[in-house]
This record gives sequence, structure tokens and C-alpha cells, in this order.
Amino acid sequence: MADFDLFVIGAGSGGVRASRIAAAHGARVAVAEEFRVGGTCVIRGCVPKKLLVFGSQFAEDINDAAMFGWDIPKKTFNWQVLRDNVLAEVTRIEGAYTDTLNNHEVEIFHERAVITGPNSVRLASGRDITAGKILIATGARPQMLDIPGIEHAISSNETFHLEEVPKRIVIVGGGYIANEFAGIFNELGSRVTLVNRTDVLLRGYDQQIVDRLIQISIRKGIDFKFNARIDKIEKLANGRLKLTMTGCDNIEADQLLIAAGRLPNTQGLGCEDVGVELGHHGAVKVDHDNRSSVDSIFAVGDVTNRVQLTPVAIREGQAFADTFFGNAPTRVDYDCIPSAVFSHPPIASVGMTEGQAREALGVVRTYTSDFRAMKNVLAGRNERSLYKLVVDEGSDRIVGVHMIGPDAPEILQAAAIAVKAGLKKSDFDATIALHPTMAEELVLMR
Repeated sequence: MADFDLFVIGAGSGGVRASRIAAAHGARVAVAEEFRVGGTCVIRGCVPKKLLVFGSQFAEDINDAAMFGWDIPKKTFNWQVLRDNVLAEVTRIEGAYTDTLNNHEVEIFHERAVITGPNSVRLASGRDITAGKILIATGARPQMLDIPGIEHAISSNETFHLEEVPKRIVIVGGGYIANEFAGIFNELGSRVTLVNRTDVLLRGYDQQIVDRLIQISIRKGIDFKFNARIDKIEKLANGRLKLTMTGCDNIEADQLLIAAGRLPNTQGLGCEDVGVELGHHGAVKVDHDNRSSVDSIFAVGDVTNRVQLTPVAIREGQAFADTFFGNAPTRVDYDCIPSAVFSHPPIASVGMTEGQAREALGVVRTYTSDFRAMKNVLAGRNERSLYKLVVDEGSDRIVGVHMIGPDAPEILQAAAIAVKAGLKKSDFDATIALHPTMAEELVLMR
């Protein structure tokens, strides 16, 4: 008999969910985590980053407060207070995740594990363990660029531990991580330059919405360098960084953040040695049931490089556990996954963009609402929100909802249900507006 029915490598969102559900189904489960329980999302990803977004938003709210009758004469910000409170909250959530595993009698090994066979792993301490099934849930890591002097740059992992807010920061990348940190540091008072090797930001989001974010970001003071790249990084005697550039003038900065994508964590895991097939960037190749090329080894989450989103990893972990330990075969439906960019202001999206819909469906209709949120009007802020519906002409079905504006992700979650359910534009039209809200614009577009 094996030591465990299931051995999970990685205690992130997907691994924890799979462990907990499998144990609830009666399996003997162990999980190995070499860093901290909770994984990227909880420890150094979406949770602490969202808390920084909240903290940075106060910069605008305090300035706007005067028009609402509030006199706040002393406007000072203490980065150390925000940083330390965020890290304390991360520790609290880590404890909650650990308690969840313990309460389900999942054995936790706080050390690295590598795969040594179809049914065996070896811990860093040297202990060999056997298991009926092995689940790889090791997530992904920031991709650092091959540039001379790259050791002077940081990744998103280190942003949560900075000693101070940099006076000038350069951020490399065009995805959601780059744009979110650009907004955070800009609101906290940094001079922000975003460098992107192409002229495309937020690939996969509706272009009209992305264009609006760029317009607003420029007005807020963020400097964009498109079709540019860093050739060399040098640390000067004064501690600043000199960036030798192609495509724009050279730049001096206090901090350089590389946000150029994430790579699956399979290095040194033993996958190739036991026959687990890897794909692009080392991602574990799996079938619809999360099974690798080795029958007893599975993978979920970012390490598969399918959809790098925490809720997807959780769904995959749940589906795996239900299928193989709960006698309830389940597969994840990857259609209509909602997503958000917690920029300033945030973007939220579900379904097809206008371009994707025209290519897939032919004739489509689009409806937009371009407006100033009521709060921005009274505050004298000219920032405009934009909501967009993409409708299949033939069926009247709403196939995409795209938004930029305050609280857009909070609003979109409900709209995502409508898109997933295949509701029509006429269903939106028949719904009475909830007034006065920004969300009512979704049912008022004609």
C-alpha cells in the first residue's frame, strides 16, 4: 500500500483545493510546499496586490473629498504602514489556508518535493514517499529578461517588500501585472514609465477599452514607451539605475520592475526523468481530466499554462478531486471566463471582444455607454467610464461585456452570469434599471 492516496506538490490555490476536496472524499492526502502555504495569489500575487490597489486609491479619494465637504488638510502617506499591514494580512490568510488543510487531516511537508517515479516523490530532507496519484500544482514564476545587469531589477515578488516608494520606477511589460503596478505606483507618487516592446497593451482585451485606459493613464501622468526595449542595466554610484534603451532615450530610475510574463514552475521537478511531457516554456501537458502523459501524475493551475487565473486553478483542483476521489467525473468549462485588470480605473471583461466576435460570428452589433460616474462629476474629475456590449446579430445573444470604470470588476461578475447563460440583448432591455448606479448603464444601452 502507498503512503498516501494523493501527494500534491504545491500548496497554492489549486493544490489546496484539490487536497481539501480529496481528503473530504476520504482520501489520504499529503501536500509539500517549499515556500509558504497559499501560493502566488495569497502570498505575492492577487491578494496583496489588490490591497495595494485599495491603498493607492485613497490618493484620489482624499483629493476628491473636498468637493464633498471634507476638509483634510494633512495629506501624508506612509508606505511602511501600508506594506506592513498588507504583509500581516497575507500571514493571516496563510494561517487560514494551513488551518483548512489541518482540519481536513492533510499532512503538510514544509519542504521541496521532486518526482522520482510514477508513484513516488523525494522530499528535500531525503525522505521517499509513495502515492497512488501525484498532482503537480507548483504554479508559475515571473519571467526575468536576458539583459546585462538584470540582477539590478526586481520582479512583482519583491514589490511587496520595498523599503520605500521609488521616486521614479520603470516597468517593463504590457500585461495586467505591468499596468496594475503602473497605476499603484503612480497613485503613490512615483514617476512611472511603462516600457513595452510592441505597441500592444493588454492583449486579449477589447481594444476600445484598452485605448480608454491608455488615454486616462497618460492624463494621470504615466509615461508610455512603445516599441522600446532595454539593452543594458547599470547601477550608478548614487544607487540609481541607468537603462540603455533602443526605441527611446536612455532612462535613469530608482527601480526597475520586470513584468514580462510568467513561466511554469517545472524546473528541477523531475518531470522529464519520469516521462511527464512538457510543452511551451516547460508547462505540463495535460488532457481534459488534468492527466499528464504519465497515467498516475496530474497537474492543475498555472503550471499547465492553460489559463493563468486563480479561480481557474481552484476549479481545476476541484474537478480533479471530484473526478478521481469523489466518483463524480467533472471537467472545467473554459468558456466565458471573466477577468479583470485592477488598473486605475479598473477594466473588467467577459466573453468575446468585438474583433473576436466579428471573426467568429460575422455580423455583430455593439452598444456603448460613455459617461462620467456621478462621483467624478461632483469631484470635478473628467475621467470617463466606458461600457460595451457585443451582440450576435443573428440570435440577439450577448456574447461579450467589456467595461472600464470605478468598480467595473464588482459589476461584471453579475453580468458574466448573463453572458454564460446566453441571455439576449432584449433580456437586458427588459430589466428595469437600478438608479442611481453605474451598473444601470448595462440595461440602458439602445
